[in-house]
Amino acid sequence: MKRDRQEKKEKKHGSYFSERDIKWDRLDNTANLFPVIAGEDMTNVYRISVTLKEEINPQKLQEALDITLPKFSGFNVRLRQGVFWYYFEENGKRAPRVRREDDYPCRFIVQNKNRSYMFRVTYYHCRINLEVFHVLTDGMGGINFIKELTYQYLRLVHPELKKKMGDTLSSETSLNREDSFLKNYKKSHAKGYKSEKAHLIKGEKLKKGEFGVIHGLMSVTQLKEVCRKYDASINEFLVAATAYSIYMEDMHGMPGKRPIRVAVPVNLRPYFDSVTTKNFFVMVSAEFAPEKEGYSFPEVLKIVKMSLRGQINKEHLEELFSYNVSNEKHLIARAVPLVFKNIAMRYVYTISALANTITVSNIGNISVKEEYEPYVEGFHAFISVSKGQHLKGTICSYKDTLVYTFSSVLQDVSVQRGFFRLLKNEGIDISIESNGVYYG
Repeated sequence: MKRDRQEKKEKKHGSYFSERDIKWDRLDNTANLFPVIAGEDMTNVYRISVTLKEEINPQKLQEALDITLPKFSGFNVRLRQGVFWYYFEENGKRAPRVRREDDYPCRFIVQNKNRSYMFRVTYYHCRINLEVFHVLTDGMGGINFIKELTYQYLRLVHPELKKKMGDTLSSETSLNREDSFLKNYKKSHAKGYKSEKAHLIKGEKLKKGEFGVIHGLMSVTQLKEVCRKYDASINEFLVAATAYSIYMEDMHGMPGKRPIRVAVPVNLRPYFDSVTTKNFFVMVSAEFAPEKEGYSFPEVLKIVKMSLRGQINKEHLEELFSYNVSNEKHLIARAVPLVFKNIAMRYVYTISALANTITVSNIGNISVKEEYEPYVEGFHAFISVSKGQHLKGTICSYKDTLVYTFSSVLQDVSVQRGFFRLLKNEGIDISIESNGVYYG
């Protein structure tokens, strides 16, 4: 059987999904879940956008994608379903067609309508959008790709850049496709994840297919000054502000039967010396259980800080993903046909999804090569909603501008409004942008 021969070859030689001769590749531990749960209502698609200081030339953008894609083996694939697992296969088709954005973001990517690719590239005025099905890679891998796509585009539009920079990939760009979960896995039996239900934000939803996006732009310098006052990192401060806004706006500052839990993805690369472009992150949860009414923001921030600092360390992070890998490596599980694995994974996912109120993903600071800086205005990023979590937050920054983006399918925006009001009251100037869903 072809799949069995592939597995034997991989065991003997390691991953043989090379940049030059792409044949097959396994999904990483996290990626195994996404094909099982993805659909029209839960797309598992995220977006990273770069805004330039000039209108996008669609022909040049298509040309840039045609040149860039073959260099990235991790994007130049299609998803296949085997007897026991999903797997990647080299996609020899032309790059997907670049389109002008004319629909809501983070829609489900139907492979057979996208030349079998699991990402899309769109543009709107000065903005280039990259939308990625999470099975391919996490936000770090997405940034890796969109930066090179942007560099290539700018070299095509501005030939003087090509003369100055050449026409090869940047030295800081990784093509590594190592499965860092497997490489760093240690035998573990500790579960580590919360499974008790959390407080969920409910309410009237937007019309089917609609997707609301609100960006809050602020100065990193101002934000750091406020964080210093609270002895908190930017991530801790913004996660706490999110939890407090949910407490005040959705729970009306009252005690609750269930805790507010903010799921926070942690990029594992710095902890394990990895440059992989596959998924390599785990979730920790900042928990705030409102046992009384009238908590102040400083009280909530102190609780959230303690919660995050107790979890974000190498030993605990290793424990979390090793538990997941242990389940995957279990011989009995490996022998179970995919159809039954899917049932089990959906069940486990539902429990874990309902154990969190919201996800806040911090992609961090995005930088570009100095020579390209005069052409780049900034970056945005946001993620699709998921089961039980109809509102999510994403953070990214470029130079001195940080953007906190709420993505939602709920009509009510009181949590978003409360969040930005809190930051404003702390002395942080906020500029608000939206995709217009809430204007109607």
